Amino acid sequence: MSEANDGKALTVSVEGSSYARIPIRTRVVMPGDDLDGFVSEYASGLVRDGDLLFVTEKIVAITQGRSYLVEDIRPRKLAYFLSKYVTRTPYGIGLGMPETMEMALRECGTIRILVAAAVSAVTKLFGRKGDFYRIAGDKARAIDGPTSGTIPPYNKAVVLGPERPREVAAHLKALLGGVPEVAVVDINDLGGNILGSTVDKAYEKRLIAILQDNPLGQGHQSTPLGIIRAV
Repeated sequence: MSEANDGKALTVSVEGSSYARIPIRTRVVMPGDDLDGFVSEYASGLVRDGDLLFVTEKIVAITQGRSYLVEDIRPRKLAYFLSKYVTRTPYGIGLGMPETMEMALRECGTIRILVAAAVSAVTKLFGRKGDFYRIAGDKARAIDGPTSGTIPPYNKAVVLGPERPREVAAHLKALLGGVPEVAVVDINDLGGNILGSTVDKAYEKRLIAILQDNPLGQGHQSTPLGIIRAV
């Protein structure tokens, strides 16, 4: 069984059961790479019956051509204005820079982002957090901006969320012979979201608990795939 990433536990107990979260180390995924070939190369010899393969949304998006160099993005004035009010965290820039906010405006629509920002501004006064992303939706939440800890060349890029993640999960399950279940996940050190999977909603909820400490990390680990296995 593979070793855990630094600072992460290999196994975790959820609802009375223990699960291993096995990271799969790979090369860096680049624009133009084929997701099918990549997953087959690194995961096909490792998964077994009863496993769940979890795939980071970032590599799905990159292979779909949804990464953009920061220097190629031209933010509008509204993006500059809105990005000033986004709380930045040590775990990622989110929409706290004009370029990521610009991509959120394009992805989600200007009206939706403005409504999310307005509601969030009001509810924050009452100590409530998270309304911006609840209204803006998964497309806004999934946008990754560059950080110093990001593997090049994505330390200078904005990566959007993947398209059709549920279809991608079903396709990858078929590609691997139907042996593992598959989930496309958006997990970071603040929490996570299952964007698409081949399991039911109850298991998706359990997956979030299993992955809540972000066992793949979000820096230079180069482990964009992982296996969940009951132990």
